[in-house]
Amino acid sequence: MSRHFLAASSAELSGGDYGIVAVIAVVALAALVIGYVLLKEVLAAGQGTSKMQEIAKAVQEGATAYLNRQRKTLVIFGAIVFVLLFALPAEDWNEKIGRSLFFLVGAVFSFAIGYVGMWLATRANLRVAAAAREDSGAREKAMRIAFRTGGAVGMFTVGLGLFGAAVVVLVYAGQAPKVLEGFGFGAALIAMFMRVGGGIFTKAADVGADLVGKVEQNIPEDDPRNAATIADNVGDNVGDCAGMAADLFESYAVTLVAALILGSAAFGASGHGLVFPLIIPAIGVITAVIGVYITKARPGESGLTTINRSFYISAVISAVLSAIAAFVFLPDSFDGNEGNPAVVATVSVIIGIALAAVILKLTGYYTGTEHKPVKDVGKTSETGAATVILSGISVGFESAVYTALVIGSAVFGAYLLGGGVALFAVALAGTGLLTTVGVIVAMDTFGPVSDNAQGIAEMSGDLKEGEGVQILTELDAVGNTTKAITKGIAISTAVLAATALFGSYSDAIKDALATAGSSLGDAPDSFLNAIISPNTLVGVMVGASVVFMFSGLAVNAVSRAAGAVVYEVRRQFRDIPGIMEGTTRPEYGRVVDIVTRDSLRELATPGLLAVFAPIAVGFGLGTGALAGYLAGAIATGTLMAVFLANSGGAWDNAKKLVEDGHHGGKGSEAHSATVIGDTVGDPFKDTAGPAINPLIKVMNLVSLLIAPAIVQFTVGPDASLAVRLIVALVSVAIIVTAIVISKRRGTAIADTPIEAATKA
Repeated sequence: MSRHFLAASSAELSGGDYGIVAVIAVVALAALVIGYVLLKEVLAAGQGTSKMQEIAKAVQEGATAYLNRQRKTLVIFGAIVFVLLFALPAEDWNEKIGRSLFFLVGAVFSFAIGYVGMWLATRANLRVAAAAREDSGAREKAMRIAFRTGGAVGMFTVGLGLFGAAVVVLVYAGQAPKVLEGFGFGAALIAMFMRVGGGIFTKAADVGADLVGKVEQNIPEDDPRNAATIADNVGDNVGDCAGMAADLFESYAVTLVAALILGSAAFGASGHGLVFPLIIPAIGVITAVIGVYITKARPGESGLTTINRSFYISAVISAVLSAIAAFVFLPDSFDGNEGNPAVVATVSVIIGIALAAVILKLTGYYTGTEHKPVKDVGKTSETGAATVILSGISVGFESAVYTALVIGSAVFGAYLLGGGVALFAVALAGTGLLTTVGVIVAMDTFGPVSDNAQGIAEMSGDLKEGEGVQILTELDAVGNTTKAITKGIAISTAVLAATALFGSYSDAIKDALATAGSSLGDAPDSFLNAIISPNTLVGVMVGASVVFMFSGLAVNAVSRAAGAVVYEVRRQFRDIPGIMEGTTRPEYGRVVDIVTRDSLRELATPGLLAVFAPIAVGFGLGTGALAGYLAGAIATGTLMAVFLANSGGAWDNAKKLVEDGHHGGKGSEAHSATVIGDTVGDPFKDTAGPAINPLIKVMNLVSLLIAPAIVQFTVGPDASLAVRLIVALVSVAIIVTAIVISKRRGTAIADTPIEAATKA
């Protein structure tokens, strides 16, 4: 039986190209060094009182224990995928080995970024809380520590992403794009697991803590009498810090994969298509350093204004340097296509940077406490929880439409600009957006670090009412908005990367068909015209359905785990004397253990859904249906992710508005209503919504990897309907089994009404 492989990239690197890529690798290493310098600066700050340190240590231990247990689960899954990659077609064994090997490298890098993000954040939160206690310059110092914590993680993110891609190009040259498919797949798969697992952990603890503490017992958010407070603070770090860092790292890797694949096609034998997509992120390293170091709070200026100014300055610098690089490095023409490469590249990169800036502004409008949407949600709290939920859903729906239109406009603008290399232009827009990733990670990490700092101060009781409390309250509110903004930008990177990968999928089908073309007659035309087939529409509907199923599974997992937390916290208030009086310490570790076990048990189902759904569609319905599947998943995923993130962000900040004294303030009925809204929004914005980003990229990469195999068993001498049906049916069986098991699963807590009901 003969085999058909993807045609190899014809791109070759010259001696000068190798030199440039080597310099880029050095720049990547320099980013890691700068990240280490920022890390040491954060750790050098004061650690506050012994009570603060005790609480912080409990958070550190819980977060480390969770990620260590999660790593064991991911190692098993990663080992299976590593082996399966060898079964997929490739040009030669060199490519097969490289693809599988760098799958592991991408996975390890993704987990390492998440782990470092968690490790540093759990130490920085203590230092931010301690800084707020200082007599002079407390606000500026607290903000600097929080932002530079994120800056350190951001530098590690761009450093590892750029270094991994540069090494692959140096070692594999023309085969680099195919090897990088494995690198991107490993990064995306692990990021999705960390997003889902961390999201379930953090929101189960948060929802459980709020429902019992705030609503039932009428005690503050981070009151040490609440047994779920430590788990809540742990969750902020394993969900927001570890999850987002891994998410943006895989966006970095996947966008580079698409840009290098399409760049190789755009420039043919020239190495420009392999080198230029690396130059742009290297420029991003420089601008990230500038963005982090110029972020300094000014007296009387809001923290959000300070952070946004740094973002815009770094974005403008990125645009200027990228334009210079394009006109200096790129040739006068593409390989067989019209257009000036320097002009196309410059405008495409600027489109990506401008997209990030617009998303920042748009998301800030819909989730910021100073703007009308959140104020309107806060106003509805006067009429109860139902109207809070309805108004928040309305904000989410509306913002999703405008955000999708903005992203779509950016994609279409780059597509029109590119002409014959339209998809390469879209990929370059993605690399342009990547130049802001270092600052984006800093903005995102700022949120949970500030949130945890406030929690540590509240639980320790060592920060009395006054300026220190106001500082941490302000930083927490700013952090809520920056987290929402970075989620909007993250979904933008996902859409650009997925769109470019969508084009790479088309090229993969063409290459596979061309390889077997001598025996196919006019089959390539029939394959490429499959867009008009009803199968394609079915694929679109299935792709959209998978996004809904994935989101439903994530929210349901949070609901089950949060229910267990509610029963456990209630039990401790009821059965352990002295908790409410503050004379007895709650059993924090039991809640941490509950959400750890529940979140880790939920990892397999979304992973299996993301991997096997495109396999089932591709082998069962064909390449045209799989193209439709990807289109449906990208479109629906964009709308769903933005809706979930922005509605959740609006609910969260509406609660902050009430807690600041509006509409009755803390303890009022309006406050209880916004707490309910916030608990609904928690799994929206921090579990299901963010996990959609890596989901759509995982599905695109799986489709790209299996495309040659689908063609192989569809046409030519190896064609076999039986093989295709067997693969499709087995994939469907795996998905159905995983979902059924997930739906029937109880919770990690024993002997509670919720588990009894689930088993019944």
